[in-house]
Amino acid sequence: MLSLLRLRIELAAIELKEGFEQRRQLLVFGVVAAVFLNATLLLLGVAVVVFFWESYRMAAMCAVILVYAGVGAWAYRSFREVLRATSPPFSATLGEFQKDLDLLRGRDDPD
Repeated sequence: MLSLLRLRIELAAIELKEGFEQRRQLLVFGVVAAVFLNATLLLLGVAVVVFFWESYRMAAMCAVILVYAGVGAWAYRSFREVLRATSPPFSATLGEFQKDLDLLRGRDDPD
């Protein structure tokens, strides 16, 4: 019984470490991408408005705003999809604990 508990605790520790590393990488890459893409989009927007300053400045500003809003909406929707698709932390460990508990209670489940 103790070795089974030790094994489950080791599994939880491994999951914790993997989850932490994965989240850290996502955060670092996400921040770097956000900063550089934000700077790029800002400079691109300024370039478009400056290019059309004499003839269509309001139309150029509105177009830039619409593009920014569209990209922002797309990124938000994608973020929510990824968040929904991510499994909860320790899902494998909790599943193994549940199997162990069922076996100890005498419910032999063949799956």
